[in-house]
Amino acid sequence: MDLDRGLRWLRWSGWLIDVLLLLAMMVGLVWLFGVSLLPGAQRAALPVLWVGLMVLAGAVQVWRRALREWVVREARLPKFLHSKLRERWPHLTAKDCELVERGLRQFFLGFLRSRGKPVAMPSRVVDAMWHEFILSTRSYQQWCSAAFGRFLHHTPAEAMGENASRNDSLRRAWFWACRDEAIDPLQPTRLPLLFALDAKLSIDGGFYYQPDCSDIHRKSAAGGDSGQTYCATSFSDGSHSGDGSGFGGADGSGGGDGGDGGGGGD
Repeated sequence: MDLDRGLRWLRWSGWLIDVLLLLAMMVGLVWLFGVSLLPGAQRAALPVLWVGLMVLAGAVQVWRRALREWVVREARLPKFLHSKLRERWPHLTAKDCELVERGLRQFFLGFLRSRGKPVAMPSRVVDAMWHEFILSTRSYQQWCSAAFGRFLHHTPAEAMGENASRNDSLRRAWFWACRDEAIDPLQPTRLPLLFALDAKLSIDGGFYYQPDCSDIHRKSAAGGDSGQTYCATSFSDGSHSGDGSGFGGADGSGGGDGGDGGGGGD
């Protein structure tokens, strides 16, 4: 399935849900206010019909979520994104650029599953690819429409700081990236791709994370320089403001259709 066909299916299924919900509302009104005018057999059928319509609408909604996830994971991104990345960092190989694209898809998947809540970008190199994608305005708008049902605005890459809401946006990125790779977000033994790429690809000025921060703590305690390396467990250990225990509200939330709510700010 290509992106255009996916968009058509999403539009059609959206209309179908509207029709099913309208029919369910009409059946409900008849059930409440006009049931006395109907024969016994038809009265008995009304609740069954209402439940059937609601179940069908729910099934279509689940299918729409699955289709949006397919777009995020599989729909083709513009080919020039890789060449633009290598212009900025000539040492990157073709395989490296493929990894960055996978990291970008992992970030997009986190936003899709966050029900429209902001998700911050934790990687400098993935952020660069995202920014180049946005510059291709028409392609990006079409892709966002299929993947999220709305335009996802750009947020610059950042690390944990003083701002609680931004910290929670990073926590959501961490939680969903870990979930995507079956990593325990509370006690990680390795990093998900999105948080590992800057260090893996030796990106100057990037955000370098590691799951085990004992070495960082030892260097700091000894008065040494721990460098610009960030601790993965800081997302949940309460060392920064915001909702650490719930990963910015991500823990325990289900996947969303992605078509409602706001995204990250400019």
